[in-house]
Amino acid sequence: MSTTTVNEAIAEADARDDARFVESLDTAAIKQRFEADNEFIFLDAFLPADTTARFQARIPELADAIHRNYIPRHKKGGSVSRYTLDELAPEIPALYRNPKFIAWLERLTGESLQVCPESDPHAYALYFYTEPGDHIGWHFDTSYYAGKRYTLLLGVVDESSSQLEFELFKNQADRETVADGRNLRPGAMCFFNGDEVWHRITPLGENERRISLTFEYVTDAHMGRWQRFMSNMKDSIAYFGFKQVFSRNKR
Repeated sequence: MSTTTVNEAIAEADARDDARFVESLDTAAIKQRFEADNEFIFLDAFLPADTTARFQARIPELADAIHRNYIPRHKKGGSVSRYTLDELAPEIPALYRNPKFIAWLERLTGESLQVCPESDPHAYALYFYTEPGDHIGWHFDTSYYAGKRYTLLLGVVDESSSQLEFELFKNQADRETVADGRNLRPGAMCFFNGDEVWHRITPLGENERRISLTFEYVTDAHMGRWQRFMSNMKDSIAYFGFKQVFSRNKR
């Protein structure tokens, strides 16, 4: 188990200036593409190799913490919630909370973004596709928050033929839907408005492995009691298990 706390990891990340890489990106061009594609952007090369390597180095420590789930006709795979990442992979929440990193995302969206409350196990999480047939079906990242929800996906490990497939403009009757699919290779990123982009992960093949990281940011962190209950039920059934979600929230 890691002896580094999240606060220590944040201090170390600040000292290394882990988010400095965004300064070298052509943010104006990326923002233009993001807006033109209905708040969606995919970059094949985004995270620096050393940052990705730090995330990859934590994977063996997380093996026993993976919660596997299966929902017929929709989802099969494993997940590790923010609570476990806080304990075993504090470099991940350090980047999630990095002010420079958040400010760069705000430049893309034109919104004031907030990190999710401590009660949200999905604020940042790792998805493990490690068994044949692991996948997730078509869906929107429906927000139970009062404001918008933006999803950031980062490639950590990809030894697979599995793809992130997506459809843009699906909610716009006056626009033709644009469909595409990409491999989320290590260091790649996909950032989008969760309520606008229809997407899925195609089934994993034999002897393949795919691990991705998700960050969730919102424009209004308020959530009503019923919405919180529904969000917790979804996270319990589809991702982290009832004990992980409800025992943590109760505390």
